[in-house]
Amino acid sequence: MNSDTNKPDFDKRVDFGNFDSNLSFIQKAGVLDKRKKILEIGSGTGRMLNYLLNEGYSVQGLEKKETVIEKSKLLYGDLHIQKVDSEKIPYSDNSFDIVISFDVFEHIPDSDSHLKEVFRVLSNDGYYLLQTPNKYTNSVFETIRWKSFSRWKTDHCSLHTYKQIIKRFDNCGFEVKFVQIPIVNDFFKRKVKRYMGSFGLLLLKVINPDKLPTNLQTNFYVIAKKKP
Repeated sequence: MNSDTNKPDFDKRVDFGNFDSNLSFIQKAGVLDKRKKILEIGSGTGRMLNYLLNEGYSVQGLEKKETVIEKSKLLYGDLHIQKVDSEKIPYSDNSFDIVISFDVFEHIPDSDSHLKEVFRVLSNDGYYLLQTPNKYTNSVFETIRWKSFSRWKTDHCSLHTYKQIIKRFDNCGFEVKFVQIPIVNDFFKRKVKRYMGSFGLLLLKVINPDKLPTNLQTNFYVIAKKKP
């Protein structure tokens, strides 16, 4: 555990998210192009950034935690990750063609300001590709994980439902499309077992999240296109 005993420890893990599913999503989105400039918000320990760089993409990263950036250097060398201290994106208008983020949106208190910043740095017809948990399902999981009905709300302060995402993104200048991506893989099963034990794995056999309708998926994969 961290020094804050109320908060689950992710610092010892190399991957902060479901890399295989996230990669499947950005490939399926069909907008990646090596001529385009990409920004990853919340680069974490750098696995996605490292993958894209090795594939020849032009990509920069942003990350708030210095300790995480240092860990990325140990794992992958000196990646193009800039430390930020606020939600302000330190780039000029129209700097990127694609912005990506995974397990980030739900942690940002002011969703509108975040989306306006993304809109600002995107070029005309740019795309914001993101993954974020479903408010309905994640509220239950976080309550179990934190063993509290309230403490997790500070960390996951901006969970959205399917309809809330559509409305908020529309208000901030984006049209959205949801993509169903399988998430039940080894990473997902390990996470479920870690916090829910054998009962959680049994529950997966009864209710497979990958077979739920889009509005009930445990994780939303969203292609948000900047409106003209």
